[in-house]
Amino acid sequence: MKLLYLALAMLFAVCPEASAAGGDAFGTVTSKGVELFNNVKTVVFVLGGFGLVGMAVGAVFGKVNWKWCGALAFGLFILAIAAKIVTYFTNTSDAGYNDSF
Repeated sequence: MKLLYLALAMLFAVCPEASAAGGDAFGTVTSKGVELFNNVKTVVFVLGGFGLVGMAVGAVFGKVNWKWCGALAFGLFILAIAAKIVTYFTNTSDAGYNDSF
């Protein structure tokens, strides 16, 4: 619980529009969360691309671990559709998520 309070205090310290009178704190938290999700998704897709290249090299030499290959493909698939799932369940037309990078 202390960590939650610390995160809230950091939000007010770093983001001046969150502490402004009449400011929309929930909107600010939502926009920062969407921005964080989009940035993390980009990094994970790049690292996943390197993983797929590693799987291809393993396939050339006959050393493919199909369990890892399936887990990587399934994880990247879930990450790719995560924004659409959130948009579907929240009934919003555009939540600000990027569909591609």
